[in-house]
Amino acid sequence: MESPPAVTERRPGTHPKAGPSRLGWLDALRGIAALVVVFDHSSYTFLADFRRELMPQFNTSRYGIMVFFLVSGYIVPASLERRGCVRTFWIGRLFRVYPLWAAVVVLLLAAHLLGVAEIRDFGGRSVATVAVAHVTMLQELLGTPSLLLVLWTLSYEMSFYLLVVALFTVRLHQRSAAVSVLLAVLAAVSVAAGLTVPASALTGLVGTGPLIACASITMAVAIGCASAGSPALRRFGGVLGGVLALVLVALNGTVPLWESLVIFAVMFLGTAVHRAENGRAGRRHAVGSAVVVVACAVGSAYGYGGDAPFTRRGWIVAFLLAVLTFGAGLLMRHRRLPRLLTGLGAISYSVYLVHPVLLAVIDGTIGRRRHDDVVREVAFFVLLLPVCLLTHRYVEVPGLRWGRRLRRPAAPVSDRDD
Repeated sequence: MESPPAVTERRPGTHPKAGPSRLGWLDALRGIAALVVVFDHSSYTFLADFRRELMPQFNTSRYGIMVFFLVSGYIVPASLERRGCVRTFWIGRLFRVYPLWAAVVVLLLAAHLLGVAEIRDFGGRSVATVAVAHVTMLQELLGTPSLLLVLWTLSYEMSFYLLVVALFTVRLHQRSAAVSVLLAVLAAVSVAAGLTVPASALTGLVGTGPLIACASITMAVAIGCASAGSPALRRFGGVLGGVLALVLVALNGTVPLWESLVIFAVMFLGTAVHRAENGRAGRRHAVGSAVVVVACAVGSAYGYGGDAPFTRRGWIVAFLLAVLTFGAGLLMRHRRLPRLLTGLGAISYSVYLVHPVLLAVIDGTIGRRRHDDVVREVAFFVLLLPVCLLTHRYVEVPGLRWGRRLRRPAAPVSDRDD
């Protein structure tokens, strides 16, 4: 996650001696985004009336995930460029994402078997099919409903990793500003031209099982080849993975095509900002890219929304506030920020994945409230955060350690690797 030059790594339980952390503002942003996403989902259970009033004006879900996507775009490609090795990049990503993901899935399945939580209906799909789709983390793009609703964003994260590696292997990773503009313009053009793709269109054409089998094999080959020592194999693997991501996003997504393109435009915009901030690109290019991406995203949402105020107003307000939040964080990057926010950001991945499991248990036992109950909403947060501290310490941190040992056996272990 850290941007070059390399920053001093922190061991668990230690803190910088002086000055604000170079990464503190990113942690603060993730902390804010995590809280908003949790509110978005918990409000279904505890504040349904208030939620119905708020959503048409401010789509809290889209706000949270857009902040997360901007942060991912800022830090993930930088980690690949800093290491300069696709193999170590994939090891870092897999051990960053999968351990907690696996633990949360096991917890949810256990709660389901105990009869205290329900899981989604997979429409008659076999257990093997659903399992393989989820292991790739591309399930949302493979015509398979996510076991947890929040996992849909991880499908876009994984696709972004594939695209980042593709650009890196063909040496186009420095063109992040141009890539973000291109994607944003394509989003606007698709709306203006009335271009729509049915949800999971490719699945309907070839079938769920064949698509999952083909995509999982292609993904394994792509990652393996891109991590190889041969330059030709690396380029082949990188391009193969990039093509897979583009095909799935364009032809088999569950969100509208324009929004998928905007998501990736936002992520590459984050990369462009990072490059400009570190002197690897002109700041005017980053600012110009931001203007185009914001204009195209807002125009796309407005044009697509038609008579649906939820889409047009709620989405646009959420998107603009997410961009402004990221910009505010960037301006405050040299200031010391509240440890509560930075600490929350450090456990934000746990907060993001654990909270829907707790909500599923609450819905399956106590049930949803008929009227707004602010006390129970606050109590949910009070219960959630200590649990996330535990999952972070005993699941995330060990996973990061294992990944670091595979990448650099002699390196000190940090409690964070984003």
